[in-house]
Amino acid sequence: MADTGNDAETGNDAATANGNSTANDGAAHTTRDIRAAIAAERRELADLLEGLAPEQWDAPSLCAGWRVREVAAHMSLGFRHPLPRVLWELAKAGGSLHRMTDRLARADAAAFPPGDLAGFLRDHAEHPWTPPVGGFPSALGHDVVHGLDITVALGIPRRVPEDRLRILLDHVTPKSAKFFGADLTGVELRADHSDNIDWALGSGAPLSGSAQDLLLVAFGRGLPPGRLRGEAAERFTRA
Repeated sequence: MADTGNDAETGNDAATANGNSTANDGAAHTTRDIRAAIAAERRELADLLEGLAPEQWDAPSLCAGWRVREVAAHMSLGFRHPLPRVLWELAKAGGSLHRMTDRLARADAAAFPPGDLAGFLRDHAEHPWTPPVGGFPSALGHDVVHGLDITVALGIPRRVPEDRLRILLDHVTPKSAKFFGADLTGVELRADHSDNIDWALGSGAPLSGSAQDLLLVAFGRGLPPGRLRGEAAERFTRA
């Protein structure tokens, strides 16, 4: 989902050049590190999904118009549908990636029970799928952000491990934020150190919060009230 960077070992130089301070703790993140993080994230999210109550599967997520079950179905789309099927579905959607993913998420959410949707993540934890742009960091972003779409919306206090947040924040740039619909004009995102991460992006009125909440802001999400601080907090808060 994070359509920035590539699968090179680090994105620090590019991130710094685009106006954000690095979240890296001094250790280079290799492709092997990132793939291990992806596998761990999928297994942990599978465990979490398997523990949800039936009503939680039908609760709204942070993804507009999607319940938890649509988000879970979407997360495994790349594992379950071969490229020819995806291209065919894209053509049916008139070339709109948004319409295609929405249609497939709704169809798959209706077709598979919750146990299967959770199992798809566990069974494909090591799958080498990546989004069209961005390589393995983008694949990690896809899993982490959609996981947060579920847990934050449900009020589940899951903390994304620090090493995964560092990898993703080092690939966030003003350009990537704009791609995901986040208008950061006149705002400086600044992590409040609750995740033990020193990170900032942009310039202007400070907007502070946990590193994982600011990651959601950079991915175009509106957050529940009370999670962000600063004069621009209401702008990035869901009604």
